[in-house]
Amino acid sequence: MTTTDEPAESARPAATDTAVPQDDGTKRQGGRGRPPGTNSISWLTLAFMTTASVASLRPSPSMAIYGLAAIFLYLLPALVFLLPTALVGAELASGWSGGIYRWVSEALGKPLGFLAVWCQFAMTIAYYPSLLAYVASTFAYVIDPSLAENGLYVAIVIIVIYWSGVWISSRGTKTIAGLSSFGLIVGTLVPGVLLVVLGIVFLGQGNPSAQPMSADHWLPPWTGLASLVLIVNNFLSYAGMEMNGVHVSSLREPKREYPKSMFLATGLVLLIFILPALAIAWVMPAEQLSLTAGLMQAFQAFFDHFSIGWMTKVVGIMLVCAALGGMLTWLAGPAKGLVLLSRQEGYLPPSLQKFNKDGAPQNIMIAQGVITTLIGILYAFSDDVSSAYWMFSVITVQIYLIAYLLMFVAVVKLRRTQPDVDRGFRVPAVQWVAGIGFVASVAALVIGFVPPDQFGNQPLWRYLLIVGGGLLLLGIVIPAALLKYRKPGWVHPDHREASAAP
Repeated sequence: MTTTDEPAESARPAATDTAVPQDDGTKRQGGRGRPPGTNSISWLTLAFMTTASVASLRPSPSMAIYGLAAIFLYLLPALVFLLPTALVGAELASGWSGGIYRWVSEALGKPLGFLAVWCQFAMTIAYYPSLLAYVASTFAYVIDPSLAENGLYVAIVIIVIYWSGVWISSRGTKTIAGLSSFGLIVGTLVPGVLLVVLGIVFLGQGNPSAQPMSADHWLPPWTGLASLVLIVNNFLSYAGMEMNGVHVSSLREPKREYPKSMFLATGLVLLIFILPALAIAWVMPAEQLSLTAGLMQAFQAFFDHFSIGWMTKVVGIMLVCAALGGMLTWLAGPAKGLVLLSRQEGYLPPSLQKFNKDGAPQNIMIAQGVITTLIGILYAFSDDVSSAYWMFSVITVQIYLIAYLLMFVAVVKLRRTQPDVDRGFRVPAVQWVAGIGFVASVAALVIGFVPPDQFGNQPLWRYLLIVGGGLLLLGIVIPAALLKYRKPGWVHPDHREASAAP
């Protein structure tokens, strides 16, 4: 979500998608011990890996609108969603290889397993337009800040950059593999620290905060559900926390070290999210904040205050490069995982299962690009880029939450139906932990249909049509149609003897 290159792994089916792992004689005792020859990692290393895969500056403007209350609005979903997904993902990953398809298939059957992995892919259809709208608004501060809210400019950037990314990824370029780590440092840590330091110096000079920071503002003002809607974006911000559960078996003492690692990662992620949001609130009034360009608005305000306005362009280029690097490192990942699974189980028509000579799932990426282009064109007709950005962000969250709902149900079902399968880590009070995560996910999904206060001048019917229609079409109708109309001939010839569609 801030999503990283890890989704490719979560969507990639194992060679034996529905087989229970066999005991190889290395069964753990009390969480201790690992298979011989396995490279170990420390719990600190895992904590930093998890932080790198989740933390981002992109959601900061949406929470900065709440000022001091951003702390509460980050802490709440961290407790009810971030930690449950991390703990549940660790148990499932340490018991069953193959990612979310394997987990849900084992517990609830292959059709729902396909729905889960489809949603991991489909959420990118709405995610890329919102990510690239952020890129467009950020880059506007390098060339002309007035373009940040220009729908036609944003549409052109979305379309051009997405198709450029497809062209690069379809050629199997290996030089982009290290861009994820580069993006964390250049696009997250350096600008984040700089933003917070500038904010502290700004306040230290005696300048008043643009938004109230007194103790009586630590809760958001209550004006109904609409006052809390922006919290939904935090669920997407935290998405992916469970991905690093695949590394739990590499810890020396998983039962003791994994919880320590996740609690440290949670703390680091919260710091990276909260402090920049507060820094933005120190210098930008809520009513002037753009959800796409808010980060650059804050940098420009700080740099202008300190008479180093030229730094705005430098930081803008850093943020754009990092966002594009992150996109390129996993652009083909979810699509490739879905294609590999479909070759084995026949979920997609053969025309969408093809790889090019460089091993990229070019056809399905092109089909995805057509939809991304249509969404991009919608921006051209939008008179409020922030509103459009928010709606597509909500659709992304809601589609992804379907996969999480299935995952929470799966861990409870597997604990009951397959209690003897060796797990490197077991969630304490699993029904309570999974139940809290499930209820929180349902609440976020429902609240997403309520327009936030900041968009009170937008027609309600248009908001509901885009958000509800996007969720229904991408998250329900298309996967249901693929399941209903798939044919035995859709299974790739290499798998037809070993697999048959139920």
